[in-house]
Amino acid sequence: MQAQLLDSMDLERERGITIKAKSVAMKYSLGGVAYLLNLIDTPGHVDFTYEVSRSMAACEGAILLVDATQGVQAQTVANTLLALDANLDIIPVINKVDSPNAQLEETILEMTNSLGVKADEILQISAKTGRGVEDLLAEVIKRIPPPETEEGRPLRALTFDSVYDSYRGVIIYVRLEDGSIKAGQEITLLSTGQTHKVEEVGVFTPKRFATGILKAGEVGYIIAGIKQIRDVKVGDTVTEAGATVEMLPGFREPKPMVFCGIYPTNDGDFTELKKALEKLSLNDSGFTWEPETSEALGFGFRCGFLGLLHMEIVQQRLERDMDVDVIQTAPNVTYEIVRRARGGKPETLRIDNPAELPDEGEIEEFREPICRLKLICPTEAIGSCMKLCLERRGKFVQQEYLSPIRVILSYDIPFAEIIFDFYDKMKSITRGYGTMDYQVLSYEPDNLVRLRILVASEEVDALSIVCHRDQAEHKGRRMIQILRKEIPRHLFEVALQAAVGSRVIARETIKSVGKNVTAKCYGGDISRKRKLLEKQKEGKKKMKNVGSVEIPQKAFLAVLSIDQE
Repeated sequence: MQAQLLDSMDLERERGITIKAKSVAMKYSLGGVAYLLNLIDTPGHVDFTYEVSRSMAACEGAILLVDATQGVQAQTVANTLLALDANLDIIPVINKVDSPNAQLEETILEMTNSLGVKADEILQISAKTGRGVEDLLAEVIKRIPPPETEEGRPLRALTFDSVYDSYRGVIIYVRLEDGSIKAGQEITLLSTGQTHKVEEVGVFTPKRFATGILKAGEVGYIIAGIKQIRDVKVGDTVTEAGATVEMLPGFREPKPMVFCGIYPTNDGDFTELKKALEKLSLNDSGFTWEPETSEALGFGFRCGFLGLLHMEIVQQRLERDMDVDVIQTAPNVTYEIVRRARGGKPETLRIDNPAELPDEGEIEEFREPICRLKLICPTEAIGSCMKLCLERRGKFVQQEYLSPIRVILSYDIPFAEIIFDFYDKMKSITRGYGTMDYQVLSYEPDNLVRLRILVASEEVDALSIVCHRDQAEHKGRRMIQILRKEIPRHLFEVALQAAVGSRVIARETIKSVGKNVTAKCYGGDISRKRKLLEKQKEGKKKMKNVGSVEIPQKAFLAVLSIDQE
């Protein structure tokens, strides 16, 4: 027996959030009739919206669950709009009504104001005690229509997820639109055209349970001995071998918005890291990666994420589940660069690595992503939240009251300004009661520059960042002050510089390790001491030319905290 059975990851239980969507098939009797309910538990956080949209494509309806102790959150509004776009029947439900901290009246008021539901349609349940759950299941059977299927049609199944098993290969999660599938049958994946023989089919109860056959309308899994991770694409259509069918509408490919470099701590772990990333990307389609090389950190990967929480979760899963120690560079967003015309039209580039930016003289326009940020906060924190948004170059859009004590603030704000520590600061300002949701709207030009960090006159590409010109000097000074503390002293002086273009805007010097070469001279002529000091000076000069500066891993991690001070 285990609490929170569907949240099977340690990370999910620790953080109290859902990261991976989980499906379960449940038999339920009502009025003497047996029903089969296929349920999918989805995440709620904005970074996992892709998981939610995929699950909605496999469903006919949605249970909109709101916590009575927390009220409507920013992502609740976003996910309700997703469900409406997918034409799903929505059943609004308030959970945790048995809690002493439950604020029922305020929550009902917020749901009617922000989600457009009627107060008399809202069901009240307690998942802990079971109160109201039977009424909810009866309402699901009554209000949500069964899947529409036709007899005699060939097999068509939508792939909405997949996982990799070391012994069984790739396990495909499917929702059958038409036909049926059974063990021993040959199937074709339409996007690749490859044919495989089905070894096992079944449903989730919530563990895998082999049933031998899946019929139209059911949700389950297929094991077909698929060894290569890249052979399965989420959103693909599965059909019988040799059948000609129309492909089901798949999913819009998610666009990664936050990028960072991930490198193995030990160079020998590069192959292990590559295998771990392959496994992760199989059941996380929003995660992208490609090899890259850094002069400072060696061989690694440029990884793309849907948001900051997504980035944090991937890093922790690599270290915990895959047992690979990694170094992560500072996160950055995708920028658009309009390069000056060279005898033709100006060229527009998308850059997700500051080290790849062209020289300042070649850039005609530097555009950054702007997102629409929605903050839900208590009314007493409005002033502090507005101040925080203005400090981050935000433009006020609107303010709307959910209830007398909670308000939604909308701002258009540069995405780069919220990817470091914005969420943590907002949580501390609102004492944990604030929530946020964002959506990238467009790319707009601004006065942006690449801040270069030079160590002993050599540029360290992994420490390059893009920032607003007005903030460049402050950020550059803070970065080299942190590096000065973290880089150990060498036998020669090390110059640390922050530069924009060819102009150095800040400098610090790490003093050399001192050695008293005159200690052995007891008295005697001063010229002996001078001769020894001159010899040492020449040696240090020679060492500076041939010596290299080693930057420890903790220095890269320390620079990540630049905005948190």
